[in-house]
Amino acid sequence: MAPRATLNEVAERAGVSLASTSRALHGSGASKSMVERVRAAADELGYSPDAVGRSLRMRRTFQIAFAVADIGNQVYVEMMSAIHSVIAPYGYRVVVTTTGDTAESTTDLVRSLANGMVDGIVLSPLRMSEELVREIHESAVPVVVIGRSLGAHGIDSVSTDSAGGIGQAVTHLLDIGRRRIAFLNGPLDTTPGEARQRGFDAAVAAPGFDAEHVDVEIAQDFTVAAGLAAARTLIERNAASGGLDAIVAANDLLAIGAMHAARQSGLDVPTDLAVTGMDDTEIGRVFYPSLTSVSLGSAERGRRAAQLLLGLVEGTAQETRHVDVGPTLLVRESTRPTDVLDGEKS
Repeated sequence: MAPRATLNEVAERAGVSLASTSRALHGSGASKSMVERVRAAADELGYSPDAVGRSLRMRRTFQIAFAVADIGNQVYVEMMSAIHSVIAPYGYRVVVTTTGDTAESTTDLVRSLANGMVDGIVLSPLRMSEELVREIHESAVPVVVIGRSLGAHGIDSVSTDSAGGIGQAVTHLLDIGRRRIAFLNGPLDTTPGEARQRGFDAAVAAPGFDAEHVDVEIAQDFTVAAGLAAARTLIERNAASGGLDAIVAANDLLAIGAMHAARQSGLDVPTDLAVTGMDDTEIGRVFYPSLTSVSLGSAERGRRAAQLLLGLVEGTAQETRHVDVGPTLLVRESTRPTDVLDGEKS
């Protein structure tokens, strides 16, 4: 077995100093051309860094945790990819873990991760509590929260106006002539459930709202199965009084469940029932009919959170920061005839 190439050999091959080689490989304090030159030399020699030794020398793990409620949700997958794209050039890895579905389990996770397992945490909690906020604020490692603004607590955060996004969906449905509108939400004790219910309530209370009928159903979870069950209830409950002609769903998975329920009830989407979602996930884009959805910038939120965390970990951040990513309505077939261009923006 051939001996492993050393950092000195990489420096000699690249024709630069040992210090410059180290900075280039660790993505810190080196120009783009220097990084390319050193990494090319490392690839030629088959050099791989001693991660354990590096961690011991610098007292870092070079691992960033991304903690979410459901690692299978496409929203979180898009965030994870974006986080990786930001931190990988600096020598960090993304470690993905689940928070559980309670504030207590999330609090325990933050406490355990901060005990030397990672250098920082990007956290997207489903539920919040005073204890969790306190644990995040007092954490031994930096934490950035995706989901709500926590600047008042001295916590860096990234949020989006999902309440306003629901308002965009309601306005769109009114604009295309829908007047019997229902809202299909997830659990109200969650961050997204509370915000999106607030958005729907504000939309129906706004001046000029002229729908004939409004109904609301709360699903047990933000999943396709929960959406199917709750939408069935909505459709059946309103059938005798003229039926619904639109459902605003709190996320794409609930919306897809609603479209399944419509078909099972003999309703055509969008002729009989228009459906909107939220999150603009890939499954919604490729579903038939393709789903009109409010994008909340999942990838952008992941990128911005990673940038905030990197500043905290590297010690370059000077004050608590908050970033807001705005919603965008994307009109597709579930609220338009199939001959309308997919992905048209409203």
